Amino acid sequence: MELSDQQAALHGALVIHRGLDDLCEAPLSGADLALEVAGMRQAVLDLTGAAPGADPGPVSSVIVPEPGEGAPLESVWSARWLIGHQVHVLFNICAAVAVTDAARRLRDGDVDTALPRLADATVYVRGFPAAMNHASTIPADYYMAAVRQTMAPPWTDVPLSGRQHRGYKLFRAAMKDLLSLLPDSYEQLASRAPELAEARGALLEADIVDAERHVTLAYSMVHLRRSIAQRPEGPDNAVAELRLMRHRRAAQYAPLIRFGDHYIADAVADLRHS
Repeated sequence: MELSDQQAALHGALVIHRGLDDLCEAPLSGADLALEVAGMRQAVLDLTGAAPGADPGPVSSVIVPEPGEGAPLESVWSARWLIGHQVHVLFNICAAVAVTDAARRLRDGDVDTALPRLADATVYVRGFPAAMNHASTIPADYYMAAVRQTMAPPWTDVPLSGRQHRGYKLFRAAMKDLLSLLPDSYEQLASRAPELAEARGALLEADIVDAERHVTLAYSMVHLRRSIAQRPEGPDNAVAELRLMRHRRAAQYAPLIRFGDHYIADAVADLRHS
């Protein structure tokens, strides 16, 4: 069942409120706190129909709920895992909408209005790893003992993976569509549309960093174990698979950004031709 615009806005606002409430206590770094709150502010603007690219104002304008009464730590940790992931999913959906909107405007030849939507999308993508870190500010031992098992049978029909989420699929499809419209190298695009080259580059850099931080986050939580979605006899563990995803993304984006990872791009090209 599809939500109405009003229902979607209310649901998103509730996700943001729960996220802000938990951020009062979550031991998140200052940098990640700023990135996650920036994504939340942008989401409020988008959900309420503010003008695309509108200035959300300074961080100090955000009213954070007061911390609530203390709850058992285990309950806080379980709730935090869900809350952080809900914020992450919201960011994925909002980023997909922003990228799709930018692509539509580019098809219409309206670069000036596409640029702020690309900037909006970048705010969300920079918030991806911050929201994931928020979800993961729980003890790794507690995650392994109490949380991880709830994401696999018999708790779920199949082992859960981030790639199964609709928001993630929508975002990746939107990015693929955007790059089909802007396939030129960074130098080629910068020569005819420097602002567009910088906006695309900022979005792609954020996407690579998200992949990189996913690797280190997985290592901190599961060390060298396989993910619950991997076969026990598979050749890779969770960190190795995530690192491979990072390398593929970096190789794809290398010619499209100013400071691309050309070492990994050349290595991938050599493997394809060997």
